Amino acid sequence: MRVLLSGSHGLIGSELAAYLPAAGHDVVRLVRRSPSAAGDVPTGPGETRWDIEAGSMDPGALEGVDAVVHLAGEGIAAHRWSSAHKRRVLDSRVRGTRLLAEAAAGAASRPTVFVSASAVGFYGDRGDEELTEESLPGAGFLAGVCSQWEAATEPAESAGVRVVHLRSGIVLSPKGGALARQLPLFRLGLGGRLGSGRQWMSWVSLDDEVGAIVHALAEPGLRGPLNVTAPQPVTNAELTRALARVLRRPALARAPGAALSAVLGSEMAKEMLLAGQRVLPAKLSATGYRFGHPELEPALRHLLGR
Repeated sequence: MRVLLSGSHGLIGSELAAYLPAAGHDVVRLVRRSPSAAGDVPTGPGETRWDIEAGSMDPGALEGVDAVVHLAGEGIAAHRWSSAHKRRVLDSRVRGTRLLAEAAAGAASRPTVFVSASAVGFYGDRGDEELTEESLPGAGFLAGVCSQWEAATEPAESAGVRVVHLRSGIVLSPKGGALARQLPLFRLGLGGRLGSGRQWMSWVSLDDEVGAIVHALAEPGLRGPLNVTAPQPVTNAELTRALARVLRRPALARAPGAALSAVLGSEMAKEMLLAGQRVLPAKLSATGYRFGHPELEPALRHLLGR
């Protein structure tokens, strides 16, 4: 299979870009810079260029491509949520997805599948409600971004391409993301729960995130939303205790909601840290995906070499 991959230098994309060739697939990286070359010989995996702001893409980007995996987007937690940053987050996802979906729809030989990133933020803050792919969208900035992000794949879907939306949970890896940001404090014994600690956190190991993407590429019956979360979500308090046990450190601190709001702004603190989604991977389970890390503490021990 020849796979066109955006976001190939991010946490998930870099892992997927390494896995696919090892499994016998060709990867073409869609990048925002000139493709690398040394004479006529590429210096690494093939690259092709796009420019989201200009709405342009190399004419041959989709030539011979069997599948598209689209993971690119402005980092949501990269900055405090100013109006300008929120606009960049939305535009990078909606405009980039629409550009790639239109290219897929217009290709002389269309890819058979388009796997596009989304997130469990689609569901908003839902308390203890168990959420599957059939659940309705929630409210808030992140829910709105995810809804528009998913809708931007419509050109590919209308052209007959099988589209899968990866509603990913918190991807756990010491290489980046939420876990990597927490580790320094927890290793010093300064970790603790956020707010009440009762908010649900739907997580997935990086290995299973990649495994679910490969499963989505290969499983012809999968289309539409796909919850990419471990089958056993936990509360923030449970995650805190599990990480402390694995690291053999106390985790007695607590970050009150008011303090988080003062540092990050009330909207960002509420939606990123204090809101919860209890998400279940109904479609992955129904289509036979076998999780390598279904339980949190064994997953953390594997990821952290403990």
